[in-house]
Amino acid sequence: MERQKKVKSEDKPEDKKKDKKEPKRRRASKWKLIQWILIPLLLVAALGGGLVVGYVILGKKEFSDVLQWSTWRHVYDLVFAP
Repeated sequence: MERQKKVKSEDKPEDKKKDKKEPKRRRASKWKLIQWILIPLLLVAALGGGLVVGYVILGKKEFSDVLQWSTWRHVYDLVFAP
């Protein structure tokens, strides 16, 4: 039995072709989609839920008042009044 010589990867013509190929484009992973779409949506939902809970339950006001812009303008004016 003879020992076979090991061929270096540099000597193979197939490997030279692989080196010349352009690098593959990296696809967006599912986690990136979750990061950029789902998390901001959950944050906005949590903000809306907190506003409703604070105004309706803690403030003992009607739910329909939560959806009016004038209500939040008044709250803003109270908080940031000079």
